[in-house]
Amino acid sequence: MLLAAGLLSGAGARAGNQKEEALADSVRLALSHAIKDERPPRQIFRDERERQRYAHWLEQMSARLARKLPDVQVRTEFLEAAWYEARRAGLDPGLVLGLIQVESAYRKYAVSMAGARGYMQVMPFWTGVIGDSDRRKLFHMQTNLRYGCAILRMYLDMEGGNLYLALGRYNGSRGRPEYPGAVLAAWRRWQL
Repeated sequence: MLLAAGLLSGAGARAGNQKEEALADSVRLALSHAIKDERPPRQIFRDERERQRYAHWLEQMSARLARKLPDVQVRTEFLEAAWYEARRAGLDPGLVLGLIQVESAYRKYAVSMAGARGYMQVMPFWTGVIGDSDRRKLFHMQTNLRYGCAILRMYLDMEGGNLYLALGRYNGSRGRPEYPGAVLAAWRRWQL
């Protein structure tokens, strides 16, 4: 209850007691490749209809996020990156926004009591497992979103597509319903 009160007041971030897991070398390599591409996001659309859907999504999400991220440029860059990284990882962008809402309440520099960092509350050990060990990069928007989306995708794959279990694993609360329930409820609010 104290953690929930801290989240609502903006005082804390909601990362669980996530543990570093032993990963097969192939998984570690795949994750490492997933986060290495440092090119800035570029939206590529199959056709005009897809581009229009994206433009509509961006407009709607920007309006919904205006109170949390009041600067238009920051908000636009954030949403463009969230869309790009979610789609790159094969995730629904609304799911990623819901996860961020629960994890950090859209605070770039959020740090949980467990030490998780940034928008998606990525645990620092991930930088050593799949990155270059520079934990400060977890406060870089693009890097944080990329790590978070790649990690969630890995957990989805590990759990055979079971989103409930993957979200629990992401948060370090696998098998407990509170966290997955909160993210799924937030995801519903971010759907068009």
